[in-house]
Amino acid sequence: MRLGVLTFVTDEGIGPVELGVGVEQRGFESLFLAEHSHIPVNTNSPYPAGGPIPRKYYRTLDPFVALTAAAAATKTLVVGTGIALIPERDPILTAKEVASLDLVSQGRFRFGVGVGWLREEVANHGVDPAVRGRVTDERLRAMIEIWTQDQAEFHGKYLNFDPIYCWPKPLTKPYPPLYVGGGPANFERIARLEAGWIAISTSPQRLSRPLEELRAIAGGDVPVTVCHWGQPTAQDLEGYLPLGVERVLLDLPTQPRDQTLRHLDELAKELAPLR
Repeated sequence: MRLGVLTFVTDEGIGPVELGVGVEQRGFESLFLAEHSHIPVNTNSPYPAGGPIPRKYYRTLDPFVALTAAAAATKTLVVGTGIALIPERDPILTAKEVASLDLVSQGRFRFGVGVGWLREEVANHGVDPAVRGRVTDERLRAMIEIWTQDQAEFHGKYLNFDPIYCWPKPLTKPYPPLYVGGGPANFERIARLEAGWIAISTSPQRLSRPLEELRAIAGGDVPVTVCHWGQPTAQDLEGYLPLGVERVLLDLPTQPRDQTLRHLDELAKELAPLR
């Protein structure tokens, strides 16, 4: 089981280069970044954690730009989206961004994706939130065609294009590891795509039952990355080991440089027994 961090990189916190270097130097395997293109001022969509939507949600850097900067400054750090909001993204441009980042990182990119929870944010991109799951499915299938075919084409209900040339192709074959974020409503999607799962959990005990359900649907070898919410201890995270979890991402607050590096030092010290 590998350990990484998940955070929001904004214009008010540590930059992606210093963050990537700091994470790698402290022995963590990976850095995953969240995405929001914007936050509508007026929204009826409840924030999943309760309360107002935090400031960091509407100040995020584009994750592909930030992850490219982090990858270029590091040697072994795995970089990933946690998660890219597919209904808000042009699939041809996103296919190119994914392949480009996979190439410049020399295969260190992991593509975490999701349908998004903020309905008004999705709607501002011209997508009906009621069908965002189906739109996501078509766009992901189209991206796979672009990555794997020299002349890619796609004809669906929500997306349609005749044969195109689009390079670069991913360095990782057939394409970078794909992970779908969200709850059990996504398990059939994970099975269809032969993807991994990005789960959110506060404890191994809470993850156990949905993980059994996922493996019954998608197979016992589905790779699982867990975003662990809360202040972790080595004892807390040990419980994920018997569940066969591939990776645990630790929630890293968005803070200025010095505070962020001190927080990473504390995490590294606390979790040293697991590494």
